[in-house]
Amino acid sequence: MIADSQQTLPPQTQDRQPGHETDMNPKPQYTPRYRGSGRMSGKVALITGGDSGIGRAVAVLFAREGADVAIVYLDENEDAQETRRLVEQEGRSCLLIAGDIGDEAFARLAVEQVIDKFGRLDTLINNAAEQHPQKMLQDISAEQLERTFRTNIFGIFFVTQAAMPHLKEGATIVNTTSVTAYRGSPELLDYSATKGAILAFTRSLSKKLAEKGIRVNGVAPGPIWTPLIPSTFPAEKVAKFGSDTPMKRPGQPNEVASCFLFLACEDSSYMTGAVLHPNGGDATES
Repeated sequence: MIADSQQTLPPQTQDRQPGHETDMNPKPQYTPRYRGSGRMSGKVALITGGDSGIGRAVAVLFAREGADVAIVYLDENEDAQETRRLVEQEGRSCLLIAGDIGDEAFARLAVEQVIDKFGRLDTLINNAAEQHPQKMLQDISAEQLERTFRTNIFGIFFVTQAAMPHLKEGATIVNTTSVTAYRGSPELLDYSATKGAILAFTRSLSKKLAEKGIRVNGVAPGPIWTPLIPSTFPAEKVAKFGSDTPMKRPGQPNEVASCFLFLACEDSSYMTGAVLHPNGGDATES
């Protein structure tokens, strides 16, 4: 029940990041909204943070469009197994790879496992991230700062570097940045900084790889209902999550996944260095 005009969700919290989709109420919506049309037929996609939330929705949508999928996740095994079941339900294969992308050796190993399993890699979705709100700048410890950058930025560099020898002409990379890269967030200073760095990385890498025929784009979601939300914020803030957007609600993962599909497939063949903005109407992008 909605208790007041600002409440968008039941109050809830989880005590550990990156959170578990199985414990959320209501469950995020990940099911694709339309039949597949073969836009990823014969492709192989690697999705970091693919066990739940946006990553799960992207994995299932790519599978419906004909792709085999490998998902990298930290340790959320129950969520990952469910994502694999959903991908296989679409008639495609799903490889699960558990580990920390902030570890360079693991990032190389993850890509090697994809090549060993599928023999190719066509699309890389850099989606894994973490965030830790702090009310004061001085409350951000060196350990938190290093951890956030290691997952959100180092991890993207490590996985992309490992993937590069296997990405051929026509391959695509899509990076998850955030609305916070454009409008900032006073309690997510380090997270917002990493998302700004991802934006710059995306634009720079797109110029670097254009001559190779590899396109690099980004998606900058606004408030989306994923396990990261109840595992980040107190219950009273979760209850009002997304209410400050013009649409007065949080988005669902399957409202974002189609942006990744568009940028990953030939529908966007004349786009590189671009960012799409599924953000509920927050007109901050530029």
